[in-house]
Amino acid sequence: MISILENRPALKQEVDKIAEVAGYLWTNGWAERNGGNITVNITDLVDDDIRNMPAISQRYTIGEKLPHLKGTYFFCKGTGKRMRDLARHPMDNGSIIRILDDCESYVIIADNPVMPTSELPSHLLVHDRQIETHSGYKATLHTHPIELVAMSHNRAFLKKDVLTNILWSMIPETKAFCPLGLGIVPYELPGSVKLAQSTLHELEDYDVVMWEKHGVFAKGKDIMDAFDQVDVLSKSAKIYIDARAMGFEPEGMSNEQMKEMSRAFHLPK
Repeated sequence: MISILENRPALKQEVDKIAEVAGYLWTNGWAERNGGNITVNITDLVDDDIRNMPAISQRYTIGEKLPHLKGTYFFCKGTGKRMRDLARHPMDNGSIIRILDDCESYVIIADNPVMPTSELPSHLLVHDRQIETHSGYKATLHTHPIELVAMSHNRAFLKKDVLTNILWSMIPETKAFCPLGLGIVPYELPGSVKLAQSTLHELEDYDVVMWEKHGVFAKGKDIMDAFDQVDVLSKSAKIYIDARAMGFEPEGMSNEQMKEMSRAFHLPK
């Protein structure tokens, strides 16, 4: 069978980028077993031949109407698939789907009829909003960064922007490369509609959202952008936890030093 990536270098490059990030998630210990999800809007990379491809699956219902996704295409990690396998064989552990004209169902078109993640409706809800607002964000990532999840077990850190300011203060690059900080979503059942709606609300103000005691959800211009923001936040969490393990509360950058960073790098906060 010829892969959809054959003779499509731009699309292959995007899928290779997804595979690269999947490898980073596994290597960092953020993607145990089949943990985590990736969904990327690849509509801009789709040609007429792909648009005319027949479905290789039955029609599946999304669960809600998403009017801005009509005729869009996504690469999705497969349900039950491992990130370490996605890194090596992306088209065997993920699939490309087409959102149908009713805006509430989809079909798989390539390469194999691998069912997308069970959290697909949540991811698509976010993508629908990005298209509606012309944000330019095309990738969503859910993963389980160890130190960030650990910090979410401290109730004091879950008040608005408390964790953001701690993480920003650990190392200057964190504020520079994750300038909107970290939104907080109190614990909700994984995969629930309430979790999806709460995440969408927080993503109005943040690019990365912490799901209490669970993991993070990030949006980005591409999958590497989403990963990079989680990565810098995770580095700051490690610095904080290492300092505490050495027996002291880290001093962190002062408010004035962080304001200076904002001015120097023209940051929004």
